[in-house]
Amino acid sequence: MDAWVERAGWLALYALILGMAFILWRKFVEGGVCRSEERMDGKTVIVTGSNTGMGKEIAADMASRGARVIMACRSMERGNKAADDIRRKLGGGGTLIVQQIDLGSLKSVRMFCKTFLKTEKRLDVLINNAGVFFCPQMVTEDGFEYHFGVNHLGHFLLTNLLLELLKKTPNSRVVLVSSFTYNFTSLDFDNLNYKHSYGRMQAYMRSKLANVLFAKELARRTKGMGIDVFSLNPGGVHTDITRYLLPQWAMPVCDPLMALTIKSPGAGAQTAIYCAVASEVQGMSGSYFSDCKEKAVGKDGMNEGVAKKLWEVSERMTGL
Repeated sequence: MDAWVERAGWLALYALILGMAFILWRKFVEGGVCRSEERMDGKTVIVTGSNTGMGKEIAADMASRGARVIMACRSMERGNKAADDIRRKLGGGGTLIVQQIDLGSLKSVRMFCKTFLKTEKRLDVLINNAGVFFCPQMVTEDGFEYHFGVNHLGHFLLTNLLLELLKKTPNSRVVLVSSFTYNFTSLDFDNLNYKHSYGRMQAYMRSKLANVLFAKELARRTKGMGIDVFSLNPGGVHTDITRYLLPQWAMPVCDPLMALTIKSPGAGAQTAIYCAVASEVQGMSGSYFSDCKEKAVGKDGMNEGVAKKLWEVSERMTGL
């Protein structure tokens, strides 16, 4: 009997140690937290891709702070469902308006902006969050490589069409969700549409580098105009953006493992929320953030010549 009691004691101790180790691991994985208590009453915020994942968490946070949140979603059905979920979470509070946008269609982006500019008088924060990852080789409605077209060109056109309203709104902000993976690539202007040698990860990383370069160039062009532009790394986040990463048969096993080893959508949203609301980042236009802290930008993301060329190429591609 004494031996069983001793074994049970050791098992309990091992379980306690494992439990504490798991809690510490999750805390490490979840990363930085936005602790700003800034309110957003009277302010208007656009969040692209807000029907799921990080975008939904960002929209919920903005609404909880009193913002008028425009949920820019490709699917109105999924967008309205997400808005209803957020309203229930907030106990019926929050102003949430769902509007359709397909960032893989320049026509759709223009229609969204036309509607928005007709109905809204201000734009305080534009959060360019929507994105695709590890897609098989395919093109947008306008014939652009899908990662580059959705992750960069769609947001490039959206931001530029709303730029005048951003300028008219005091202390406005543009937030671009990038990725730390931008450090591992460079732009090939002769092969932006991957007419040859397509690689899923390479295409994604280049689109994320484009986000950082776009933020840098936009910050330079709007200097002194009252707009702050930020790019950020949310970290590895467990959302449905990873749907192309693994075959469907592997998801029942790998999905729970990813949930344990990378950030939850709520944790992944923290740096974007921080960039959107924190008073201490005002005036830091052009900065790059990770885990709610400013980080140095890698050399490829700092290349002013490449940033200018990307802007010019993007203007031609989007017809600006």
